[in-house]
Amino acid sequence: MAEKHRTIVWGTGNVGQAAIRSVLAHPDLVLSGVIVHSPDKVGRDAGALAGMDVEAGIVATGSFDDLKADTDAVVYAASGDIRPDDALADIVRAVAAGAVVVTPSLYALYDPRSAPAEIRDPVVDAIASGKGSLFVSGIDPGWGNDILPLLASGLGSRIDAIRCQEIFDYTTYDQPDSVRYLVGMGQPMDYEPPMLTGGVPSMVWGGQIRLIARGLGIEIDEIREVLERRSLDADVSTPAMGVFGSGTQGAVRFEVQGIAGESIPIVIEHITRIHADCAPEWPSPPDGGDGSHRVIIEGSPRIEITVEATDDDGNRAAGGNATAVGRLVNAIPWLVAAEPGLYDALEVPLSPAVGRVGAP
Repeated sequence: MAEKHRTIVWGTGNVGQAAIRSVLAHPDLVLSGVIVHSPDKVGRDAGALAGMDVEAGIVATGSFDDLKADTDAVVYAASGDIRPDDALADIVRAVAAGAVVVTPSLYALYDPRSAPAEIRDPVVDAIASGKGSLFVSGIDPGWGNDILPLLASGLGSRIDAIRCQEIFDYTTYDQPDSVRYLVGMGQPMDYEPPMLTGGVPSMVWGGQIRLIARGLGIEIDEIREVLERRSLDADVSTPAMGVFGSGTQGAVRFEVQGIAGESIPIVIEHITRIHADCAPEWPSPPDGGDGSHRVIIEGSPRIEITVEATDDDGNRAAGGNATAVGRLVNAIPWLVAAEPGLYDALEVPLSPAVGRVGAP
């Protein structure tokens, strides 16, 4: 029997919890450690941190140095939204220690070829010195903005445009810092959310536009942004994040558009609400649920694919996170076997669920 790859999960928020469960379920991986930032979590069992009913037999530590000598791979699940420099430094340390690292936390490296030198170069240097690897794929989810549209494009005879949509209702979500301050839900309409500031959506999703374009063999001349915001008509109370007041931001719709000449062949669109009643004329999940991901290919034939992922409790926010994490975790065995390097979604294949059918 082949030796299992020793895998650390770094961070235990929504993404980290899904990562712990995914690593524990994978037949080729063994959870060898969990790293936390909160002192209150140090010493707690990984199973409890992941919301599981069983203990994993691994207790959390606050230091990568305690674990790096006994590690093949790291799922870096700590946030890069509000601490991008720290996230980059953490990831560079892990790669320099020789680990395969997978993460959604460095947006600029969705497409490493177009990443700024100040982000790409430290990673490349760490790969050269430590012989580790890095693969970055988004939590929005990445497969919905790279592999899925490219696979679907191979079904058509003529492709006019590709649109990737994430439609999401935050009502049941539990991430108040990101929802209220990064995205601006519940803030006055004159508040400028950091995630919606001009240029930021292109920084986050522009790499995926370029990645799709490269897969299609087309040149993108420019990336543009289109933004709409709507206010709430009444107070909204959410179970995890409290009240969002009438007149504050309740819905956001933006597009990141890849421009080629006079056409717009690639669009990544996000439609986000704090309640389904806000901006009801905008697209919604077909069944009225709280989230879906859609790829629409205009051409001959017209192709539309909708993906609705739910966790065991029927939560689509958690289900979407789990699929994004699954893409990353399931890539680890391939990355361990590959040469050290900085990889993108066009290079890392999807891995069939060998040995995982019927797994707990």
